[in-house]
Amino acid sequence: MIRYILLIAIFFSLNLFSQETEKKPNFLFILVDDQPYDAVGFSNRYPFLKTPNIDKLAKEGVNVENFFVTQSICSPSRASFLTGTYPHIHGVNQNNKHVDPDWSNYAPYSSHLQKSGYETAHIGKIHMAWKRDKEHIRPGFDYWFSFIGQGKYFDPKVNDNGVEMQLEGYMTDILTDKTIDWLKNKRDPNKPFSLNLWHKAVHEKHLPAPRHKDLYNNEDLPTPPYDTHKETFKGKPEWLRRKTYGFKWNKNDKIPDELPEITWPINKNKYMQLLRSLIAVDESLGEVIKTLDEMGELENTVIIYSSDNGYFMGDHTFLDKRLAYENSMRVPMIIRYPKLITKNSAIKEQCLNIDIAPTILDLAGVKKPTYMQGESMVKLISGKKDKSWRKSMLFEYYVDDAWPYAGPNQVAVRTNKYKLIDNFLEDDIDELYDLIKDPGEMKNLINDDNYNNIEKELREESKKLQKQYKYNPDRDWWLRTQVRK
Repeated sequence: MIRYILLIAIFFSLNLFSQETEKKPNFLFILVDDQPYDAVGFSNRYPFLKTPNIDKLAKEGVNVENFFVTQSICSPSRASFLTGTYPHIHGVNQNNKHVDPDWSNYAPYSSHLQKSGYETAHIGKIHMAWKRDKEHIRPGFDYWFSFIGQGKYFDPKVNDNGVEMQLEGYMTDILTDKTIDWLKNKRDPNKPFSLNLWHKAVHEKHLPAPRHKDLYNNEDLPTPPYDTHKETFKGKPEWLRRKTYGFKWNKNDKIPDELPEITWPINKNKYMQLLRSLIAVDESLGEVIKTLDEMGELENTVIIYSSDNGYFMGDHTFLDKRLAYENSMRVPMIIRYPKLITKNSAIKEQCLNIDIAPTILDLAGVKKPTYMQGESMVKLISGKKDKSWRKSMLFEYYVDDAWPYAGPNQVAVRTNKYKLIDNFLEDDIDELYDLIKDPGEMKNLINDDNYNNIEKELREESKKLQKQYKYNPDRDWWLRTQVRK
């Protein structure tokens, strides 16, 4: 009996010791600006594009193939990544006003990590508050290195933990050096960490590092998949045809029912510059991973790689983002964490930027706050099926005062098979696409009687999702509470 009791005591002692010594995971969240979901080497979209470090990350982790943002512009998407809520909830609905989310009610996940013993840092673009000095530091971060607005690629003005200064060099390299310096010299090695490395690149004006300026000079720009560059907008909303005119459009001009095809390539130099700018980001990833490995922290660090929105690369003849088309709302998402994730795996379920905050908190053993609307992806990334996972998603866009021609207010509902885009326009038509038969979203089926039942089902689904996520059509509800200084 005594021997049995001793064995039990030893078992519980060892178990308690194991629990006490098990390290919480670190987090490295790398966010690129405006990276198309297929602008990576392993996609083979651009045969000449080599991104060995991003490719390696995917081979060692999981590729979330259908990852979407809830609004496809910088500030709203970044706030959604941080808070786990839709833009209509946290309040940041456009770029040009530079307001913060409602931090008091929708704190970033980093604030919850701080309370759980994490040391947190943000290095890179934030694109929200227009404040300087110490007031520029956003809630939830122990260390802060950022800049106002879009920042500059070369010799940028920055805010280093509340101190304004101007530095020499290329922004991507500066952010990389700051990240490595913080990892090696500034953080408390006795605490788990959560580190954001949020790049300015590859946002326009796309300026590559000088060492990459001559890359791809002799390469041709491949045509987009599904020949979407041949878009004529036949059978599509009139506002899309007006959009192609941009500021050049005369409001008194009659817009034709179909536009002529544009000769390929479209904006070749611009898109090549974007791809060149990505190479320094790939190099940065390799350097940071090497640092983590040298510190003995790599295997205990959850590495998340994504973009704040997609980007049109001549698809549908467009540049920029904003719209509810796949090229705009779909972004890369790669997660590496060997303790949980099977190498070279993939997730096909629809996941959203609002899911990242709950996922990080779940991995850290922190309870998700009730205001977060996203869901933890832990079950999915660990290779398990989640029968309760969403079968549809809601996308939103609010007309931008600075770019009104870019598009009207709209919501879209997307399932694995279909997409309905509601433009809220009484004098124009909506859009309906069969994503299986028409993944390029070229043929609008809104007036096809064969899809009447599908349209009805999608409109009902949209109403359900709007209710579930408490959709607010009033873009400026939060903006009106802010006093611009």
